Amino acid sequence: MAYEDVLYEAQGGIARITINRAEVRNAVRPRTYEELTDAMARAADDPEIGVVMLSGAGDKAFCSGGDIRDQSKRVPAVGRKHMRRLFNLSTVMRMMDKPIIGKVRGFCVGGGNEINLFCDMTVASEDAKFGQTGPRVGSIPIWGACQLLARYVGERKAREMVFTCRLYTAQEALAMGLINQVVSAEDLDATVDQLCSDILDKSPQSIRIAKLSLNAGSDQEFYSAFFPNAELLASIYGNEENMEGVNAFIEKRKPDFRRFRRPV
Repeated sequence: MAYEDVLYEAQGGIARITINRAEVRNAVRPRTYEELTDAMARAADDPEIGVVMLSGAGDKAFCSGGDIRDQSKRVPAVGRKHMRRLFNLSTVMRMMDKPIIGKVRGFCVGGGNEINLFCDMTVASEDAKFGQTGPRVGSIPIWGACQLLARYVGERKAREMVFTCRLYTAQEALAMGLINQVVSAEDLDATVDQLCSDILDKSPQSIRIAKLSLNAGSDQEFYSAFFPNAELLASIYGNEENMEGVNAFIEKRKPDFRRFRRPV
């Protein structure tokens, strides 16, 4: 597969995958998801790769979530196809028998934070920002956040993150257990490289079994919840309330969701 949105480099046992859309803060569109899926599968199938490092191009964002311009065109039939696309990427990340390390600078929000949840470990620079955006743009983070986030940060904090769509600093993300480490921007590359090296020094068959074992419990929760919730989300694409969030984002204004709570 020829890549437009993703960079792929394999060297020294490490596959480095970069979301390469810095001009839109590495927002992901359908092609991006498909290229990420292909790149992850490529790393999974390469016997010389022992660890995957995932990052975003530039210093503004790891991933700012789904490209709203794409979401503005969704109706239920298109949404169902999109749900299958999401499922393919998360499945290859979860079932890959090699650790995936997220390297985060800048924004890691919305679908970007859900990609972060599918990484096995995450190291962030001090300027990183984390959060969910679904209800702010008329959507719901059913692709991981509603299933896995509470395991990382606790039930109460997960509800706060999803319901309020607040942004959290790297230090706050570390304190709540969302990420593993915070370092200066200058030290980020070296820190992640050292983490990858530490993993490569360990038994690959042990790492393989450990990752799949660690995933076993949350896999049951994720897969059992994803399919019905994916259909529910797909079914609201294009309706008036969904489009209020999308259009408000595009028009750079505050959405008026309160009108949907007024008496009919």
